[in-house]
Amino acid sequence: MWFEIERDHSLPLSWQLHLQLKEKILKGMIVGGQRLPSTRSMAEQLGISRNTVVEVYEQMTAEGYLQTKLGAGTFVTDGILLDNFRLEKSVMTCNRKEEKSDYIDFRSGFPALASFPRMVWSKVAKDVYESSAADLFGYQEPQGSEELRQVIAAYLYRIRGIECDPASIIITSGATQAFQLVAKAIIEPGRVVYVEDPITKEIREILSGTGGSIHPIAVDKDGLTTNSLPRNIQHTILSVTPSHHFPLGAILPAQRRIELIQFAEETDSIILEDDYDSEFRYNGIPFSTLYSLAPHRVVYIGTFSKILSPALRIGYVIMPKHLINNAIQVKRYLDYHSPILNQVILARFIAKGHLEKHVNKMRKLYKGNRECLIRNLQKNFPEIRIIGSSSGLHIVAAFPGIEFNEKLLKVIKENGILIQGVERHAINKGKYANQLIFGYGNCNELEIIRGVALIKKILEGKM
Repeated sequence: MWFEIERDHSLPLSWQLHLQLKEKILKGMIVGGQRLPSTRSMAEQLGISRNTVVEVYEQMTAEGYLQTKLGAGTFVTDGILLDNFRLEKSVMTCNRKEEKSDYIDFRSGFPALASFPRMVWSKVAKDVYESSAADLFGYQEPQGSEELRQVIAAYLYRIRGIECDPASIIITSGATQAFQLVAKAIIEPGRVVYVEDPITKEIREILSGTGGSIHPIAVDKDGLTTNSLPRNIQHTILSVTPSHHFPLGAILPAQRRIELIQFAEETDSIILEDDYDSEFRYNGIPFSTLYSLAPHRVVYIGTFSKILSPALRIGYVIMPKHLINNAIQVKRYLDYHSPILNQVILARFIAKGHLEKHVNKMRKLYKGNRECLIRNLQKNFPEIRIIGSSSGLHIVAAFPGIEFNEKLLKVIKENGILIQGVERHAINKGKYANQLIFGYGNCNELEIIRGVALIKKILEGKM
């Protein structure tokens, strides 16, 4: 019997044999009643451990594909045939070990993945796994770890001046789930939802996914144009990124913040404040939040994906007190609760001061990356206009006379650069076709220099 067993495949040898043997049986290549080679013989043919073959035979016997007859051997069960069955090639190929990507990664939203504090995190994790009570490994409350909620409340007070009750916080699996949670909790079909234009494409889709009626509001150099909000409507939702607009980087000034709160009060509306990377401000301290101005009107959404790692999948939402109970019920039905052990590890990580040390370290790294990026863009493209460079993990660059359409962006990717255009996130198309979003969090200065030079060659038609 011929089987393709690959030792360098990420799938275990036993699973490779199991999948292929099952396929041959279902397709009738090995017919019912046929005797299979002994486990010893099969192992010798394939050059694998006999225990591996025993494991596969036992598993497939338990599933009913095989039958063992005492003293006679192992046989294929009669009647196991499925017309037109074929094993999807992706099952055996998608898990192959991939070579490290050679792409220069200018995608926004990615922190410096190689700088994750692995040693410190692993020490905290080891302590949590070894010292935690047994009930921590069971089901928890939908709101998430009380310990983490208390730590987040204290942390936000220190770094953002936010005063909130830990009982108003819900831990989520990242900011994406936080938006899903809020959308399901407060956006009923037909409810008007005002969003910045441009806005993250995924967030727009989430907010409209529960039936919200999306209405774009233009953004200028100071953020959301509050004078564009209509006053003849009640009970709306407004989604804003006041501390660092995505993708244009605008910071909403105090006057517009007050106007936004006044609009919410006058129209009995709720504001969704996405504060996704406010820790990384390079001139002065972070701006105060809308939540601090009107806790009863603002839903505050934060995440640790940009600060630490997207892989942790930990975000949080602070709900106004009159909305918290409904949001907790929604969270219960979404996934009952987000993974609890990482929550406790994060709580201890923050409480011991490790997070603030990490943020301070990364702020210096990102500031150097930002300066290197701007310097090289201006050197290679003297006419370029840099937008939104005072904070965050990305800038926007406007290239006069260039249109970054799908064809050109495909050429850029084919030449080894991952990057997005602002136009992708625009609702009203056509205004941002000459602008690229340069994320500088997950690349070093050498990659930045190479990447900018490569883009210049592409735009000059030399690639």
